Amino acid sequence: MKDLDCLIIGGGAAGLTAAVYLARFRRRTEVVDGGTSRLLQIPTSHNYPGYRSGIHGNDILARLRAQVEEYDIPVKSATVEWLRREEDGSFTAGAGDLLWHARSVILATGVVDVEPAFSDVKQAVTNGCLRYCPVCDGFEASGRSVGVIGHGKGGLGEAAFVSHFASSVRLFTLGEAIDPDPDERARLERAQVQVVHEPVDGLSQAEAGGMCIELRNGERHSVDIVYAALGTMVNSGLAQLLGARQTDNGELLVDGHQQTSVDGLYAAGDIVAGLNQITVAQGQAAIAATAIHNRLNAWHD
Repeated sequence: MKDLDCLIIGGGAAGLTAAVYLARFRRRTEVVDGGTSRLLQIPTSHNYPGYRSGIHGNDILARLRAQVEEYDIPVKSATVEWLRREEDGSFTAGAGDLLWHARSVILATGVVDVEPAFSDVKQAVTNGCLRYCPVCDGFEASGRSVGVIGHGKGGLGEAAFVSHFASSVRLFTLGEAIDPDPDERARLERAQVQVVHEPVDGLSQAEAGGMCIELRNGERHSVDIVYAALGTMVNSGLAQLLGARQTDNGELLVDGHQQTSVDGLYAAGDIVAGLNQITVAQGQAAIAATAIHNRLNAWHD
């Protein structure tokens, strides 16, 4: 069993940033990474500061991993299966035959985007014609036609948001009726969003580029970009086992030091309620790591 000052669960932007900080604080730290960081799904990020031409998500990940390696922080490839808080306030975690004991834990396990069901979804993301985050790359939709696909009126907010950039926006549904209330209807009208009530039956990449949205009645719509507003699955199961407070969809609620409602359990990145951005995740990781370092110092005083 590894005995640590902090166990970091998740090896994406948040987890690896926290590892760098804790290494520089000279703390015994280890990262356990399940290999599912959302960075791997980003073809090119243009809003990550310092890279004028953009940077691939995998390149960000590789740079962070290399920096962690400089400090000899182990990064173990595994999925933590259980997490327990001991009577003395420390934590024990397990993954198969691997066991860790730590005085604190940072959860940085993120979320998983709910993908639309069509065969070429990965290639469409790579080509930039299927996207998930208009905050990240709405600028790239400037002057282009956009289709937003959600459940019922679930994509309403995203459609209104991306209309600031796009030349035209159409809101589609996967089946549930789009039934906006008067305020929502007025918002869509101000944003000049066209609501398409016939349900989506298929989605494919167009040969000439862009995406083709086929409706149940056979009608087809061609757009340059599709935004999937289908939500995310939050990887907060370990925190739920310990009774950590969360939102209705499983995002963790934290204090100003990124600590959850469970003493000694911290969280950073997309798993935390708030804005899902790489830079936000890294800032939260820095806050959590510093709080843990100060906490450990206080125990020694």
